[in-house]
Amino acid sequence: MSKLTHPKDALFEGEKPFPIIPACEHFAGSDKLITKALELQNKLGGLFDITMDCEDGAQTGKEKEHAEMIVRIQNSELNKHNMSGVRIHDYTNSYWKQDVDIIVPGAGNKIAYITIPKPTKASQVEEMITYIQGAAKKAGITREIPIHVLIETHGALADVEKIAALPWMQVIDFGLMDFISGHHGAIPASCMKSPGQFDHELLRRAKATCVAAALANGVIPAHNVTLDLKNQYQTYKDAKRAHDEFGFLRMWSIYPTQIQAILDAMAPDYSEVQTSAAILVKAQDAEWGPIQHDGDLHDRATYRYFWEVLQKAKLTGIAIPEEAAKRFF
Repeated sequence: MSKLTHPKDALFEGEKPFPIIPACEHFAGSDKLITKALELQNKLGGLFDITMDCEDGAQTGKEKEHAEMIVRIQNSELNKHNMSGVRIHDYTNSYWKQDVDIIVPGAGNKIAYITIPKPTKASQVEEMITYIQGAAKKAGITREIPIHVLIETHGALADVEKIAALPWMQVIDFGLMDFISGHHGAIPASCMKSPGQFDHELLRRAKATCVAAALANGVIPAHNVTLDLKNQYQTYKDAKRAHDEFGFLRMWSIYPTQIQAILDAMAPDYSEVQTSAAILVKAQDAEWGPIQHDGDLHDRATYRYFWEVLQKAKLTGIAIPEEAAKRFF
């Protein structure tokens, strides 16, 4: 094996690597807000994803025009990074198939993912994925279109292991507000904000269950929004708790100033980035055999961890030591 074999080739032979995607997903529903989000995404150099919203974004009676608008923007010069997904209507809404029929043939090679909201059981998600796969095949699209699923009902939570194991799955999202509403007053409205959203036992259980199911199936767990739109520090604290206490690796933003707060909270520790870079450079020089670093033994098992740290650092805008950046990026 060559000394310069890249980590993605050396460390995941015959295995599917864990998806490395941005730690922040910003929702935008209207033409104006989507355009502003793309301008910010370009300014920051593609550090966050954008979810173009058909579910809550479309005006009643204008669902077709809304989906067509999304296709137009997906194919525009503004979409430089191809880091924008689309949330379609839910299974019970008759427009979800129309969304797929417009968006997949129109922008199937550009969209970053399709988000499925409000399922009540795994079989609904399976049916929707099968329909998306059929639409892609019919349109001559050969790539897998990553699927994100919102867990925001009792039924979806009960089936979350099955949902996370479905094909094309990339992200399991936790939807707090609908989940609380589904408890008919058993969880107070105050728990839609912190600290209740992290401290109420039913919410702790639901969040931990979603994260465990996602990670066991090689899928990213994503945390719900912070309702306090303009308090960046609150967003940061929420993202930090979601990451450090529950294992969430991604979080939603619904206001532009929330984006940087989420990226900062979810980013790897700077010292860990330095350590990861040093270990991987040594490992590559050793043709990915075992090495010692600061008195500790490292091999392929730890190299995988450190390679993911470096990729996350790249995606959150943290500076990577020059030698590692030159070799790996």
